[in-house]
Amino acid sequence: MELSTNRKAHHDFAILEKYETGIELLGTEVKSCRKRSISLQEGWISIEKGQAWLMQVHISTYEQGNLNNHDPVRKRRLLMHKREILRLAAQMEQKGLTLVPLSFYLKHGLIKVCIGLAKGKNTVDKRQDMRKKDADMEIRKAMKR
Repeated sequence: MELSTNRKAHHDFAILEKYETGIELLGTEVKSCRKRSISLQEGWISIEKGQAWLMQVHISTYEQGNLNNHDPVRKRRLLMHKREILRLAAQMEQKGLTLVPLSFYLKHGLIKVCIGLAKGKNTVDKRQDMRKKDADMEIRKAMKR
C-alpha cells in the first residue's frame, strides 16, 4: 500500500535505476507514516561513512505523541547492504548522479522506501517529455474512436 510518492522527482530527474530500502524510524514516526503525513518533495539521500541517510524528508509529528515525539525533518538511516551503498556512492561520484526518494509504502507490515538513482533534467528534456506525453495521449484518444 502506497503511503506517499514524490511526483516532482519524475519531473525534475531522469530515473536510471530504482532500489527498495528499509528505513530506521522511531515509534511516533511509524504512526505518522501510517497516517500518510509524509512530504518527499525536498528529500534527497547522502552517503556518509558507508551509510545511506535520508535527508530533508518531512514526517509530521504524531498528534497523540507527548514527550517522545520526533523532530519532523531529522536525518534517517536507510537500511541497505554495504556493497549496494558503496556501488551507489561510486556511481554518484563518477557520473555526477544523485539519489532521490521516490515513494514510501508498506510491504508485509514494514515501511519501505523506493529510491532512485537519477540524473537531473534540463528544461529542454522536460519540454521533450511533455511533448511525448501529449502525443501519447492523442494516440490513445484516436485509438478509442
